[in-house]
Amino acid sequence: MAALPLTHPDLDGPGVLLAALEANHGVLAGAEVAQFEMATEWAAHPVDDLDDAATVEGTEGELAIAGPGAPLVAEFCVADFALAVGLTTYAGRDYLGDAVEVRYRLPRLWERVMAGQVAVWRARKIARQTMSLPLEGAEHVDRHLAPVAHRLTWAQLERTVEAARATFDPVEAEHRRLLAAEGRFFDVDTHTPSLAGTTTVRGELDLADALDLDHALTVGAQRLADLGCAETLDVRRAMAAGALARGDLMLPCRVAQSRSRPQSLGSSSSTPTCPRKPWLVWRTPAPMCSWARSRAGAPPPPAPSASARCWIWVSTSRCPATHVNPWDQGGPTCSCNLVPACRFHHRLKTRGGWRLERVGHRLFTWTSPHGRTYTRHT
Repeated sequence: MAALPLTHPDLDGPGVLLAALEANHGVLAGAEVAQFEMATEWAAHPVDDLDDAATVEGTEGELAIAGPGAPLVAEFCVADFALAVGLTTYAGRDYLGDAVEVRYRLPRLWERVMAGQVAVWRARKIARQTMSLPLEGAEHVDRHLAPVAHRLTWAQLERTVEAARATFDPVEAEHRRLLAAEGRFFDVDTHTPSLAGTTTVRGELDLADALDLDHALTVGAQRLADLGCAETLDVRRAMAAGALARGDLMLPCRVAQSRSRPQSLGSSSSTPTCPRKPWLVWRTPAPMCSWARSRAGAPPPPAPSASARCWIWVSTSRCPATHVNPWDQGGPTCSCNLVPACRFHHRLKTRGGWRLERVGHRLFTWTSPHGRTYTRHT
């Protein structure tokens, strides 16, 4: 196999190339730290008119993007920041929220990030978990995890955050425990078996139930081995599950030791309730796409006119429509002057000083109050 051509001949040699990679990584890490710090400076952008924000519907307000105790930020400043760093509005809001969370609620971690000792992505992962904690809980996590944040594992982070929640917010901790219990399920896939006649079983159980089931399958597998079954342990455990279902093996657990169960499992009602949420059924929308039409043998639809195409595009969008040329300045309410926009972007254009201009069929240019322009395909 021929060797790849060198893009940078001056970096010939492993040592030179590795040194260049290390230097480049340092530059990128420093730039990310600087951007993280500038994000908190931009988050201090004030609301233009706080009186209007409190009285006029749709005007700019203050937004809570971090946990309790962190300062609020001007709502419309999120859009400018997101476009400046190449993120979507919601991703930019998350980035700003992470930066504000670390700076104002995790000060020890912030110092280590600014010193280049902890990567920004690690600090953001910690911030995502501490936002739901009260201020005392965030301080607890910061005190315990900041010294080891550079080598922190996900399991350590989760344990520390949940311990802080149980200590400083026990009501929320109990609510989350009950909510997690409602997500238990046990599925046997009987619709798509393999060609060998096997199928998949998956579920999420209460820990005590899972331990009992695991013990029962282990005992059943050993009984099959004692009866002369020469299959592997995994195969015998699978066979033991079938034997338990048919009643050939008894569950080797102490039934006398009762544990609390949700009412849906121990209810005396004749009609049991299922704690699982119903499955969502997806249907092919109308009109059918070309692939669905070819599978169903349906003829291709007639080509719509330009105005009809514009109307179909606007009317089938999940977002409400906003006027490209403002309605109060004579802009018509028709498909040629409408574009899908969520409420936030509609308010950004109407109340935030942004301008929207159509430059193509589905190509638009946004101009911020600071004069910066961004072209986007909608």
